[in-house]
Amino acid sequence: MKQLLFIGLGGFIGSILRYLVSKLNLSVHFLSIPVGTLSVNIIGSLVIGFIAGIAMKSEIISPDLRLFLMVGVCGGFTTFSSFSLENMMLLQNGQYFTALIYTLSSVIFSIMAVYLGYIISNIL
Repeated sequence: MKQLLFIGLGGFIGSILRYLVSKLNLSVHFLSIPVGTLSVNIIGSLVIGFIAGIAMKSEIISPDLRLFLMVGVCGGFTTFSSFSLENMMLLQNGQYFTALIYTLSSVIFSIMAVYLGYIISNIL
């Protein structure tokens, strides 16, 4: 039960942070790409890579804190369902090139961010 509370609290925090960052969709425009969702997925990937790296090399992060941060905060912060919906909308609007760039950017930069977070955790 304690673990579920940690995950739920982390998800609450992550979801609020996602909402705040996703508001960039309303103010930043680049090829009609949903910049807010792209940002949360890349930032979330960086953070989860960093936490995973720290967790692998030391016991600084307890299993409960790992659940709170990785499953809760990062899980609530990043959003594959919004990414998928936004791509569907781009495709329905005939914006095939934008959908391709958005998908490739999300996948490539998110994987790079996980790796960067992991590298940073090993430097510290």
